[in-house]
Amino acid sequence: MERRVDVHLFGQEFSFYTDAPEEEVKEVIGMVRRELEEESQSIRTSLPSNKMLVLVCLRIAARYVELEKRFERFRAKQEASIDKLISKFPTGTE
Repeated sequence: MERRVDVHLFGQEFSFYTDAPEEEVKEVIGMVRRELEEESQSIRTSLPSNKMLVLVCLRIAARYVELEKRFERFRAKQEASIDKLISKFPTGTE
């Protein structure tokens, strides 16, 4: 069942609706908060909060894209290994 989630970041309130499990929502919010902390520590200038949030979103998205690529390479490698194993078994038509 979809529910409303309110998140407070950089003095701003953000609300969204989700049907994700509570633990997953907490994990996602925690990830965003950790990224914000890391970003604010690594950048010595005072960026506006909206720019900081965009940078964090871009960082998380870049990590997601990299993981997606790694997963596709892994899956292709696994499929090739499975095909190789299958080819070693007699087909029964010989």
